[in-house]
Amino acid sequence: MTPETVLITGCSSGIGRATALEFVEEDWCVYATARNPADIETLGEAGCRIATLDVTDPDDVERVVGRIVDEEGHLSCLVNNAGYAQFGPVEDVPTGQVHRQFDVNLYGPHRLLRAALPHMREQEAGTVVNVSSAAGRLSFPGGGIYAGSKFALEAMSDALRNEVDEYGIDVVLIEPGPVETSFTERAEAEVYGGSADNGEADGDGETVDGGDTDDIAGLDRSGAYDSFYDLFSDTQLVGGGGLGAISPERVAEDIVDAASSTKPKARYQPGTAARVGALARFLPSRWLDAGYRYLRKL
Repeated sequence: MTPETVLITGCSSGIGRATALEFVEEDWCVYATARNPADIETLGEAGCRIATLDVTDPDDVERVVGRIVDEEGHLSCLVNNAGYAQFGPVEDVPTGQVHRQFDVNLYGPHRLLRAALPHMREQEAGTVVNVSSAAGRLSFPGGGIYAGSKFALEAMSDALRNEVDEYGIDVVLIEPGPVETSFTERAEAEVYGGSADNGEADGDGETVDGGDTDDIAGLDRSGAYDSFYDLFSDTQLVGGGGLGAISPERVAEDIVDAASSTKPKARYQPGTAARVGALARFLPSRWLDAGYRYLRKL
């Protein structure tokens, strides 16, 4: 039998790397990608096919998807995992950095979708897995730009799921909470890859390999939010771990389960913290605001 084929973005570390290895264990044909091929050489040794892919480069996207179709004849699953977290008070984030955040976290997946969906429609089957975040449904102070990009990814995925249903294509969202990764060890210049990948300030674990305190250093500090910067530094908000953190391998299990299922769920929340976060969005806004005020006082 011809093995199922999966394309995964952001495989240099964290969730992306763990997901590639999990698919290999399940005997899938795995195309693991990252901006820097040196970061994924060991995945090639583990049985993956590796490729250079910058999700902000349309030529890269077309080249890699075309290669898979040429070599395998089909694409069973697309995992949009690459991303990073831009932290900082909304006022202090330069507009250029807002554009970059959305270019990677939202437009990147959109580029991959546009390249992959025609092939999936032709084969009348396929699964798109978009790695979002608990922050994709619940925003937090200092994470408005990042959460905004993930809110947008969630909205796009919800619409797409119903648009492609008639073609036998499934669209799934993965919404992790805190994930144990080496997220803080990577520089902002290496923005793609999948680490706490997600590196959210609330620790949400998604897919990011950039987003340590260097992300804060480039902000236009207005002087109005010193308490945020103190809190960010003191609590190491971007650290890979924290209360309720789960392993990247645990997130990878849900991704592979969704890709392998004939009827996957629309959303997966790996870990208790992610499930609690999903429920918290139903609380009245005044309750959430009161909670943030209380934390600020502490």
